[in-house]
Amino acid sequence: MDHTSEHVITATEKSYFRRNIIHPHLMLNYLTKSWVFVALLGQWIFALYIFISFGIPALSGSPSSADTSRMIQGYVNGDELGNGILMMHLLPAILLSLGGIFQLLPYLRKHYPAFHRWNGRMFLTLGLLGALTGLYLTWVRGSRLSDVGSIGLTINGLLIMVAVTLAWKFAIKKQYQQHMRWAIHAFILINGVWTFRLYLMAWFMLNQGANGNTATIDGPADITLSFASYLLPMLIAEVYFWAKRQKSVYRVAIANLFMLLGLLITTLGVVAATLFMWWPRIIA
Repeated sequence: MDHTSEHVITATEKSYFRRNIIHPHLMLNYLTKSWVFVALLGQWIFALYIFISFGIPALSGSPSSADTSRMIQGYVNGDELGNGILMMHLLPAILLSLGGIFQLLPYLRKHYPAFHRWNGRMFLTLGLLGALTGLYLTWVRGSRLSDVGSIGLTINGLLIMVAVTLAWKFAIKKQYQQHMRWAIHAFILINGVWTFRLYLMAWFMLNQGANGNTATIDGPADITLSFASYLLPMLIAEVYFWAKRQKSVYRVAIANLFMLLGLLITTLGVVAATLFMWWPRIIA
């Protein structure tokens, strides 16, 4: 096929989509905005849950009263170092959940660049802090139910360091396309534990209970979800970047299927986690 015929086919494809359905590039934009909205809603509900469960007790000067009943190892009397690192891990999650999603909004990046820069620095710094404290709590303090069940999220924490470093490096070098790519991967990885909660609750909802799960979070479903919680969103992000470079509407339409999958999984997860995990604790 010669170069001219490629352009004829592309023009024909575009004409077909204009006459019959929403253009795939426009659909890609709609799906992306919808995912950002669902993620924002889920992150803010999670931030409210963290604030009520841990923030208020810490601000009131009585961290021992924090709701740690569902944590593997919460507040421990006499363990000042461990308790301090626990709070350093939990409380920044409020700011991460409230402010992180703003980094994905093109309007703020364009019209409020100073806010984007400082909010981004805050997000990457606190995300790195969360990874380091999470690794300490898991492998030094012993806040894990099993070694095998902790591998997936441990790799998640290590990858956060890589993504944060690259996002910061490309921002300093003003290589903004590469910066955006790694900043989005950093966003996904920093929210990996949040996403794991979504996927786990969605899995329970679909199966009407546990299926391949164990009490020590090392069942086949648990391990699969612990890796999928960041690898799947990262794959979908790469599909999105690929779709933005495509001229063929059919290729973009295929990419939209991946975007739709990510949107549906996130929506189901936010609904399930809100109904069964966060909202009951908030109103209690």
